[in-house]
Amino acid sequence: MAAPTMARSAPHMLLVVLLVFLFGSCTAQNCTTNNLMTTYPAPVAANGWEYRLISTGLTAPRSIVFDSTGGLLVLDAGVGVRRLTLQDNGGTCLSVTANTTLIADTALNHGLAISADGATIYASTVNDVYAYTYNEQTNTVDPTTRRTLVTNMTNTDHVTRTLLISQKLPNELLVSRGSAANEDPQARNVTSGHSQIRAYDLSTLAPTDPPFDFVAGTLIGWGLRDSVGVGENPTTGGIFSVENSVDDLTREGVDVHQDNPGEELNFHGILGNAANQGGNYGYPDCYALWSTAGFPDLGTLEIGDQFASDNATAGVTDATCNTDFVDPRLVFQAHVSPLDIKFNTNGTTAFITFHGSTDRTVPVGYSIVAVGFGLNGQPTAPMDSTTAANNIITSPDLSQCPEDCFTPVGLTFDTIGRLFFTSDTTGEIFVLQQAADDGNGDGDGNGDGDGNGDGDGNGAALASLMAGFILA
Repeated sequence: MAAPTMARSAPHMLLVVLLVFLFGSCTAQNCTTNNLMTTYPAPVAANGWEYRLISTGLTAPRSIVFDSTGGLLVLDAGVGVRRLTLQDNGGTCLSVTANTTLIADTALNHGLAISADGATIYASTVNDVYAYTYNEQTNTVDPTTRRTLVTNMTNTDHVTRTLLISQKLPNELLVSRGSAANEDPQARNVTSGHSQIRAYDLSTLAPTDPPFDFVAGTLIGWGLRDSVGVGENPTTGGIFSVENSVDDLTREGVDVHQDNPGEELNFHGILGNAANQGGNYGYPDCYALWSTAGFPDLGTLEIGDQFASDNATAGVTDATCNTDFVDPRLVFQAHVSPLDIKFNTNGTTAFITFHGSTDRTVPVGYSIVAVGFGLNGQPTAPMDSTTAANNIITSPDLSQCPEDCFTPVGLTFDTIGRLFFTSDTTGEIFVLQQAADDGNGDGDGNGDGDGNGDGDGNGAALASLMAGFILA
């Protein structure tokens, strides 16, 4: 198809360039209130999606959630909790009109949630989960109302404590705690509290009661190295987590870490129902297979199966890894670093942030993906799938990552289904929404250009648009 393109006349090419320029200029006028631009190559959204950068200059935005009045609450690590007031002109045309620090606490580093009635904000440090009384009418938090709900979670290495308030059981608070090392031997002991997700019934905590000790919570799952993302399917109530698996892995002394082990999507049952709850997912003895290529002593192992670590406890084998521990529901490319998972309203899709690799020669991740779910509340893809995660927005040139790429972390939906996400290393927040398919194939997917609001149609979208005119 390239030859007919090159054969076009110079006047025709000038017409194409003019049309592209006019297209970009016209779309830029669709959002005159926001002209923010990334300082690095803008992310590229899939066909049928559009996005816009709406906030810059944050320190390290991690988790986000909306309050009931439309304010966007942001856990800005090393700062505290901010509230962003948004001017909404429809679609992705949003801008920040006010940025207020609700809670000033440099120890807050990741976890953020809000109660069903909107009256309480929850936030976490490495050791504690706090509750704050929140006045949504005045958009203020009285710092003297801070109460410690969960404590005794300090360990080194993985220090984030993800929080989730259940929609199915609004008094249940889930807390995810990671390991103290790449391969943490203490995670083999359930009483250590390392590498676990636990739940707490806040209705049982009287005003004068001391906080829950972390290990006193209901065990949702253990043997989970660093399951930063925890989400609840809104239709079934199923709890899922996304696991950041081990780095620098060897198998029988052979370095296999480039493509193994896979990151994981794990299922933890439904709150209030003991089935599928409290299982051991294998860490640090067993890991999930992503790539079979060149894998030592592969035997009958298939993608998604668990295999024994070189450092596994005596008696743990590939066979026992698959009989004595809980298998992942899906696996993803090694080292993409999944950090959040959120479901759409009808539970048919889970969106997952891939923060990006730091333990791989060729970078991977730096994207947000979608995973399809069925009416049974489970992924539609089989456990051995390598194509379950579909890119919704990604960095245009992974070879430039991490230095010149966005690093997505937290996700949240607003009341009309727009998906907001943070990028911590760049200090940014974006909005992403599904749009009509323009038939131009995969471009940057943004109806407003490259997502920077400048309508320059940067990158692949312009190439697709030009090809559409040239070959017409």
